[in-house]
Amino acid sequence: MPMRLHKELEKMKKMILSLGTMVEERVFMAIRAINEKDPEIAKIIIKSDYEIDNMEVEVEEECLKILALHQPVAVDLRFLIAIIKINNDLERIADEAVNIAKRMEILTQYENLDFAFDFSFMAEKAAAMLKKSLDALVNLDPELAFEVCRLDDEIDKLDYEVYGMVKNTIGKDCEHVEFYISKLLISRYLERIADHATNIAEEVIYLIQGEIIRHGHY
Repeated sequence: MPMRLHKELEKMKKMILSLGTMVEERVFMAIRAINEKDPEIAKIIIKSDYEIDNMEVEVEEECLKILALHQPVAVDLRFLIAIIKINNDLERIADEAVNIAKRMEILTQYENLDFAFDFSFMAEKAAAMLKKSLDALVNLDPELAFEVCRLDDEIDKLDYEVYGMVKNTIGKDCEHVEFYISKLLISRYLERIADHATNIAEEVIYLIQGEIIRHGHY
């Protein structure tokens, strides 16, 4: 590999990991907003979303520049393709954190209502999947990436559990539809974070093994 291309690829790896760290921070903040029901944390997440958007554009532009100038092949080309896709998934995860924050702002209006589901448990599982997917990228660890893919079913089951609870409750309390819909949407946003973490893990497997494993072929 030419030395210039090697340096550019190393730079790209640092950039995507930096973006990953920023996104992880937003997800942890979203979990805090859920646990502490703190609207101020929610506002910080929403106001700082532009930082993720700007970084996502910068990463994509750098990848395209390398493709145009160096025309990489084989594993280097796979690396750039994986980075472009992971970059997109990280930005989408940050968007879901913003969506959670917006719903938490609404839920602060319903402090006296209760919903018997531990969202912190679900949120921490989704955050753990994100962390493991990024660790798999750092260490080029296919086994860890496969573990993330297998964990996705657990989040799906929790999301379905929330759906059932909302379905059974909302008809009995028509005055607080917004409250229950917000709870359902938070569940969906967490489930999507897990889905995007799974996408990242799948791209890591593609990067290492050159094998596309989407659609649950684990």
